[in-house]
Amino acid sequence: MNDPQDASTLARDAHLHPAAALAVRLGVDPCEGLSAEEALKRQEFHGPNSLPQSPPRSLMQRVLDQFRDFMVLVLIAAALLSGFIGDVADTVAIAVIVVLNAAIGLTQEWRAERALDALKRLASPHATVRREGSSQVLETSALVPGDVVLLEAGNLVPADLRLHQAAQLRVDESTLTGESVTVEKHTAHLPDGVHGVGDRLNMAFKGTLVTHGRAEGLVVATGSRTELGRVAGLLRDTQARSTPLQLRLASFGKRLSLVVLCLCALIFGIGVMRGEPVLLMALTAISLAVAAIPEALPAVVTVLLALGARRMVKVNALVRRLPSVETLGSVSVICSDKTGTLTQNRMRVQVVDLLAGGSRDPLWRAVLLCTDASLGARGEWVGDPTETALVEAAQAAGFEPAAVRAAHARLDEWPFDAGRKRMSTLHREQDGWIVVTKGAPETVLPRCTHVASGQGDLVLDSTEALSAAQTMAAQGLRVLAVTRRSFAQNPAGRSAEDVESGMVLLGLVGLADPPRPQAKAAVADCRSAGITPVMITGDHPATALAIARELGIAEGGGPVLTGADLGAMDDAALQRAARDVRVYARVDPAQKIRIVQALQAQGQFVAMTGDGVNDAPALKQADIGVAMGLGGTDVAREAASLVLLDDNFASIVAAVREGRRIFDNIRKFIRYAMTGNSGEIWTLFLAPLMGMPIPLLPLHILWVNLVTDGLPGLALAAEPAERGVMQRPPRAPGESVFAGGLWQHTLWVGLLIAALCLGIQAWALKTDMHWQTMVFTVLTLSQMGHVLAIRSETDSLFTQGLRSNLPLAGAVLSTFALQLAVIYVPALQSVFRTEALTAGELALCLACAVVVFLAVEAEKWIRRRSARGAVPVAVVV
Repeated sequence: MNDPQDASTLARDAHLHPAAALAVRLGVDPCEGLSAEEALKRQEFHGPNSLPQSPPRSLMQRVLDQFRDFMVLVLIAAALLSGFIGDVADTVAIAVIVVLNAAIGLTQEWRAERALDALKRLASPHATVRREGSSQVLETSALVPGDVVLLEAGNLVPADLRLHQAAQLRVDESTLTGESVTVEKHTAHLPDGVHGVGDRLNMAFKGTLVTHGRAEGLVVATGSRTELGRVAGLLRDTQARSTPLQLRLASFGKRLSLVVLCLCALIFGIGVMRGEPVLLMALTAISLAVAAIPEALPAVVTVLLALGARRMVKVNALVRRLPSVETLGSVSVICSDKTGTLTQNRMRVQVVDLLAGGSRDPLWRAVLLCTDASLGARGEWVGDPTETALVEAAQAAGFEPAAVRAAHARLDEWPFDAGRKRMSTLHREQDGWIVVTKGAPETVLPRCTHVASGQGDLVLDSTEALSAAQTMAAQGLRVLAVTRRSFAQNPAGRSAEDVESGMVLLGLVGLADPPRPQAKAAVADCRSAGITPVMITGDHPATALAIARELGIAEGGGPVLTGADLGAMDDAALQRAARDVRVYARVDPAQKIRIVQALQAQGQFVAMTGDGVNDAPALKQADIGVAMGLGGTDVAREAASLVLLDDNFASIVAAVREGRRIFDNIRKFIRYAMTGNSGEIWTLFLAPLMGMPIPLLPLHILWVNLVTDGLPGLALAAEPAERGVMQRPPRAPGESVFAGGLWQHTLWVGLLIAALCLGIQAWALKTDMHWQTMVFTVLTLSQMGHVLAIRSETDSLFTQGLRSNLPLAGAVLSTFALQLAVIYVPALQSVFRTEALTAGELALCLACAVVVFLAVEAEKWIRRRSARGAVPVAVVV
């Protein structure tokens, strides 16, 4: 076993070969195990049985990576410019923003690495191994291919094992495959062909949990060669994509910086040609560049996202990565795991079919006698999920399990095995003995001759009974047949084949993992928001389709694509199929990533919800991963951007709503900041062309930038969601932040503000008024009128009212008070070179602000009229 190719082949196809043949290939006697010397040689070759780790990066390298973003570089340049003109406050503010962004980036990277750490913690720290003829307890990292591992209920499987002995072994593989039902294992080899992880019934995989029975197995794969190691590799290799917000802001920052620099250079050149002092024009151009670039944007975005994250906690959604708050607003497809996400991850009896109209009482008594579920320390039923569901149903029907079992003590049993697919128990009756059997209908029904009815036992039509069972199975139910057979003499010690014949069918029981109560409404809400829900599960296709139909995911049926189908498709074929497929079943972790990638290749922004280890790579690949907080694994939570604290799929709807509100408010800030900056640029650019002096000093520009972009901009974070926010389609992933008429608004309102400023300047110069202070004040107050008007893109402020966003009302009043202080406080007059305005002059400045407010309200009125079809859409700019 020192050939890498042979080791890989063995790990891949161990389920296809008899255990004895594998033992020969592995060079081990299962009764003796490996010698210590041979185990040491193999560990030197194969390495420790631990999950792969990426080479560590230095802290310096991680820090430097945070400063490669273009917007961050622009901010650093703005800080240097601010320092050059002596504005220390702006320099410090920008530096704080840059450091904060770097800290957030480092935190995100640290959290991503914790995902792999959580995956490694899944492995049991110790395992029972047979070496040199005796059992030993070793650290799992010491296991090598060829080791003989002993398993019992409660063990985490320490490596991938090919089972060679198994007694009633059942394994919970839900974290690896998504299956909600424990898997019954056997030791026989499987026929040639493609077998998914969930179908390899003679294998036990690293990280899964033994729930019942005991077994022995040969280690065929360790570390990265295990199925769990393959998931870890996928998780490590999957690269996180930039969020829509990051893409939009990067594009926005590049374009804005180029435009601003060109305009500032032009203003500098025109001023110098007009005879203005070179130093004054240089400071003016630099000040304008600092003011025009909205360095407050990252801070505002961070505040908006942080406040949104706090609001999401109230609806049981914990944000682990701030940009994901906004990403939710762009999500167009939600790929959801079924088990534990859309369903309760707990089996329930859904249907009972008595076939001939018999009584349910004998059925429930038989169920209680032929199950091993028991009461736990907290009063809950523990054991195999199917058996606990049966006992709970019998208890709900009015039967006391302890009393029934005490009255009919178990005298003997014929345990379940994968070949018979049934279990039987023997009990004493008043006039004899009774054997109760439950199992798969296809193996139980052929052994029945009668069916219980209200008029006694009737001859059973096996074909009709099997058809009824198949109808239930087609509905996604796990079906069990329950029977009894009476004996006059004690049949203890007889073979299972002997006692499990000539039985009387008591009924068929259909079980399923039911949907969460709120899931159907949540799916409907997603559809109304233009979001397509898709189910991706490792469960059976019939079960998946039944749940999808019930929830409204697969309306009218629709195609179901299985893992085997996916394996036969290339990426192009999968992308074509992904347009119509809403249900994927029997898929493995790598295939989940392929599905997400196929949707992303179509331009979709994909959210992936899940709770298991098998979901973690897809959670990371998706544009936003949403993990379950209660029933989910640490691996899933660490790989996700958002965690639902109540494991309620419906909570994601509230999170999507919040994401859309957040992006709307970010757009409002951009609309507000860029319109104000546009007004400043047009004012400084056009004044010299009109033969007037430069209207503002560099300090005036920086002051306007400080007081207008500060409190009022941040107060937009408190703006409530727009009406109909969840009745509109998701934003297109490539949509610019200036889409929807934003750039037109920025242009015409900026020109309006400049026209008012220049008009005031021209009139004041002719009438010998305080022209520079008036222009300074109009520029500040007109932006306050603007911010009040853009609180909604359609609704009027008179409809919204000021009290719906009190922080913004307070910010506007504070800005107004600060501007008055600059104008009227003598100490500030000397600093800002302002003069006290007369009442008439101040009133004129306020009137200009009202003009801006009313103009934007008129624009919104046109929008509303256009939406109702009263005027052509082309009128709206």
